[in-house]
Order: sequence, then C-alpha cells, then structure tokens
Amino acid sequence: MLRIRLQRHGSTHAPIYRIAVCENTARRDGRFVEILGTYNPSPKGKAVGLTLDVARADYWLRCGAQPSDTARSLIKRARKEAAEAAPAPAAA
Repeated sequence: MLRIRLQRHGSTHAPIYRIAVCENTARRDGRFVEILGTYNPSPKGKAVGLTLDVARADYWLRCGAQPSDTARSLIKRARKEAAEAAPAPAAA
C-alpha cells in the first residue's frame, strides 16, 4: 500500500522534510515513488515554509495512497494557500 508521508532531512536542529509517496514497508528515509514537495517547519527570512504539488498529491490520493496525519494537514494547508493565492473572479 502506498503512503504519503514525511522524510526527515537537514541538520540536527534544523530539520527539513520532503513530502514523499512511498510504500508503507519502506523505511522513513528510504525508497520513494515520487517527491511531492518540501516542508520547512521554521523558515528564516524569505525562505518558503511549504512547497507542495497539490495536483500530484490529488492524483496519488485518487490512486489510493493513504496520507499520514501530518501529510494530510499539510495537503489541506497547501490547498488553502493555493485558493488564497488564486485571483478572485471579477464581478460583472
């Protein structure tokens, strides 16, 4: 079964996570099928905290991939940010 989960990278006290699609039997930082984005829990300066390809995440969810609790909340947050960034339709 496929899972959407976080893989920890970065240095000791400055983690950066990759949001990845992997088999549920794979190790945390092991083999993956596809990288969907990154998550930096403590961005500094102009660094972006969350980058996620929502279209690909939706594709994998339709294919039956089960997101972890954290991945589910990050996907929801990315959808919300994408909706806010999209321009509002012009009123006639």
